[in-house]
This record gives sequence, C-alpha cells and structure tokens, in this order.
Amino acid sequence: MLKGMRILVTQADVFMGPALCKALAAQGAIVLADVRDLQPIEAPAQMLAEHGPIDVLLANLAMPAPVTLAAEVSEDEWQAVFNSMVHPLQRMVKAVLPAMQAQGHGKVVVMGSASALRGIKRSSSYSAARGAQLAYVQAVGVEMAPFNIQVNAIAQNFVDNPTYFPPEVQANPRFQERLKREVPLGRLVKAEEDAAFAAYLCSSQADCFVGQVFPMSGGWATR
Repeated sequence: MLKGMRILVTQADVFMGPALCKALAAQGAIVLADVRDLQPIEAPAQMLAEHGPIDVLLANLAMPAPVTLAAEVSEDEWQAVFNSMVHPLQRMVKAVLPAMQAQGHGKVVVMGSASALRGIKRSSSYSAARGAQLAYVQAVGVEMAPFNIQVNAIAQNFVDNPTYFPPEVQANPRFQERLKREVPLGRLVKAEEDAAFAAYLCSSQADCFVGQVFPMSGGWATR
C-alpha cells in the first residue's frame, strides 16, 4: 500500500514511533526515522532539509503529561508543553509544505491526543497543547486540500505505547479496573491497530480526508 513512499517519522523512538516505523515498513514504505529534539527553532527545517523530498510527514510528538491543578500551572510548565508539541508542529509543516506543493502531492499525519476532545482533570496545559495541534490540523487541512496535500490527525488515548502506558502502569490492577470502567472497548487499543490506521492515512486510499481528526480511544472519547 505504501511501496516506495518516503515517510518521515519524527521522535521515532518514543510514543507511537516504534510501532509506526514497523507498520510503515511492512507496507513497503521507505521509513525515515528521526529521533532529534525538535524544540530548537531551526531544528524542524534542518531535519527536513537533511532527509530530502518526502511523501508524508508523520508528526509524532510527545512528552510526559503534567498533572497539575489549573490554578497551579506554572509559566514554565505552560511554555514547556507548547514548546514540545505545538511550536515544532507548526515549524515542520511550514517547512515541508512548499516542497509538497512543488511536487503536486503530499500528506501530513499528526499523532495527537483525545485529551483535546474530552475534559480531563489536572490536565489543562497538556490538553490545551494537544487541542492546538488539532485546531491547526483542521485549518491547514482545508487550506492545503486544493493542492492535493492531505493534513489529518489521530486523536488517541488508551492506546498501548511506552510513553503514556508503560508496562508498570498496565500491570497495576487499579489501572485494569479503570480500563473496564472508562473504556467501552475494555482494553487498550493495540499499538499495531493504531499504527495500521496511521499507515492507511498515509496511503493514496485516504486522499478524500481533509483536515479531519479521528478519535482512536476504544470509545473513551465518544462515550
């Protein structure tokens, strides 16, 4: 499905990165797995210049989610989450769009969070940053559609990944009880299930999707 396509996966060693790289390679993609810190202002443009022309930018950005009461969120925390997840996304997309327009096609898929779709206590800074990602995807998606460039996002939660649901969390009986109580699916979405959907969004079969946000949360985000 992705044979010969050059797909750049950012922060490929964390969050959904490992599962994404495996799924994309299995579909025949040429996977460009990048693990650099994208917070420096010049880093996104440098990354794209080094990797050369790409067909898909798979923006996989993550950081440990702060758990802070809204009234106690510090300036440092607020800036940190936006510096990690919002500013790098805008800089990457800004840098890649001219090349995609020149080649007449391209895709951007953002691995986002369902925390932007449903309120979570003690998560105001993280949810705000994830919400900014999704709003950005919707705006850029409709702007780029006439150029045959599709920009979409997966808004996920309760998906198996080492950043937010490491083995020690999954092994906790209280977490397993929470899964059964809060997630209609009754379990975590498997990493390979999520990655397979991301691979689909990278393919030509998904050319019809424009600025869309797809919840991937075992029903948690829509219950």
